[in-house]
Amino acid sequence: MKILYAEDERAMSEAVTEILKHKNYIVDAVYDGEEALDYIFSDSHYDGIILDVMMPKKSGIEVLKEIRSRGVGTPVLLLTAKSEIADKVEGLNSGADDYLAKPFAMPELIARVGALVRRQGEIIPDDMTAGNVTLSRNSFELKTASGEIRLSKKEFLMMEMLMKSREHPVSTESFMTRIWGYDSEAEVNVVWVYISYLRKKLAALGANIQISALRGRGYILEETKNA
Repeated sequence: MKILYAEDERAMSEAVTEILKHKNYIVDAVYDGEEALDYIFSDSHYDGIILDVMMPKKSGIEVLKEIRSRGVGTPVLLLTAKSEIADKVEGLNSGADDYLAKPFAMPELIARVGALVRRQGEIIPDDMTAGNVTLSRNSFELKTASGEIRLSKKEFLMMEMLMKSREHPVSTESFMTRIWGYDSEAEVNVVWVYISYLRKKLAALGANIQISALRGRGYILEETKNA
């Protein structure tokens, strides 16, 4: 799951980002409203957006109103130091899905974020399957009847994207943006490297699916010919 977190207090941003990453979220952290908009409109794959209301350049409410006016339906959690009912009502009326006043307890934030990303209407089970392969979202393991192999975080996220996409190829650009991040300095060939890792692990497990490359379109999971 990928989160955009817009917060101008650097210490708070670093603390929350670290905790979210520990909970296996991918986090893009930005520090003002204009930067938040740049990221949102450059990456259509955020599963949730956290906006601090009081930010430089554009407030969280302004960011929220703009993305909703342009058809972005990604669930949004607003954070603010204000607790007045009027501020909460304005945020919810502007299209926010949830609202959390500062200071907040980290366990509550994690719970709110978990609920937030489930509001997209897509329920992702703990175990995902393709062919004879199971991907465990709890243990980061790839499994078949022959055994299991634990994946790195990036391997897991790539496999999750491929399993969710099923009949539609996932482009190199989608992998780069979603997993390495909008402002990553990694070279695009890193995607091929990780695809190679996954192919070797699928083969080692005797999987009856393979990751196929479609020229100019990306990668897709397909059943092996001898399956």
